[in-house]
Amino acid sequence: MSDQRMVVTDRVWQRLEGHVPGKALDAGATAKDNRLFLEAVFWRVRTGLPWRDLPREFGNWNSQFRRFRRWAESGIFEGLFDAMRDDPDFEYALIDGTIVQVDQKSAAANGGLRLRPSGARTVG
Repeated sequence: MSDQRMVVTDRVWQRLEGHVPGKALDAGATAKDNRLFLEAVFWRVRTGLPWRDLPREFGNWNSQFRRFRRWAESGIFEGLFDAMRDDPDFEYALIDGTIVQVDQKSAAANGGLRLRPSGARTVG
């Protein structure tokens, strides 16, 4: 994978590293490849493709998906967003269907959006 395509630059990683679980020197897999994992998440957000299509360079897609769910459920992504929200160069926001849920009673569930012509458009 080309370093030119990476989103998590050294500068960004320095700001995020303290907000992710574990440390690189800890025993176990908690912190294994956290930076590469974030690259996988950004790849998924950029492409909109399913986790199953994750390039092999990022590791096993199912392992990355399961880690994503754990981080989402434990609020880690909110912490990362808070750490980066004041950076004008960081243009990625992790908002997609895996995080945002729509209530079933929303307008779309009741037959969709109904547009009504404005009074200015009525022919008289």
